[in-house]
Amino acid sequence: MTDQRETQEVRVNPDASFERIQLDATSWVDVSRGWLIGAGLLFDHLLCTVNWQTTKLFRYEQHVEERRLSSGWRRGTPLPHVALGDVTRAIQRKYRVEFPGFGLIQYRDGNDGQGFHRDTDMRWLDDTVIAVLTLGAQRPWTLRPHGSRFVDEPAKGAIHDFAPASGDLMVMGGRCQADWQHSVPYLKGLHASSVGVRISLQFRAMRKTGEPFLGASFRADVGYNHGKAAPRD
Repeated sequence: MTDQRETQEVRVNPDASFERIQLDATSWVDVSRGWLIGAGLLFDHLLCTVNWQTTKLFRYEQHVEERRLSSGWRRGTPLPHVALGDVTRAIQRKYRVEFPGFGLIQYRDGNDGQGFHRDTDMRWLDDTVIAVLTLGAQRPWTLRPHGSRFVDEPAKGAIHDFAPASGDLMVMGGRCQADWQHSVPYLKGLHASSVGVRISLQFRAMRKTGEPFLGASFRADVGYNHGKAAPRD
């Protein structure tokens, strides 16, 4: 009875529509505002019950703590909320993919964030589907072409800001991970501490088409070698 009530309170909105933004000939983003009903209830549940952890990256000869918290779920283990089973299946049906699990990220305030990057750890980037479900505070969420030479320092070359609110779903597809970079910008000043908690869930799938990415991923160690930084995306 409890599981049934939870899936009624937190469920996919059957009336939610999708808008496709065609980034270029082979890359796109779908945006559905208000895709999840009961987003606030799911946010409260995950915030209090998930085993949130800090992670460290090796950057320039030292380990640096990431400015965000993370967790994850893998198929075959208990879901952090029963409604996430229906959420996962709904995205899989629409995009005809299968997800082995999903990641969870918590941005505690505006001081947490993530710089521009591509999800190169997927390796096969020519045909990917990455769905991002936002819960909690609304934050900037930006995109720019990979390799852009930006002149606007605050925006760092971003040409799209989807700013998802709680319950919104964004889906990146096609060659978006090969040709575009995405970011949750850090916020500066007193305003940063007043920004509420944002939780995002990421569902990722790829097809082995084209050539695999052979460079270092964002999470690879970065150090110095004869005065030059090791490569990273």
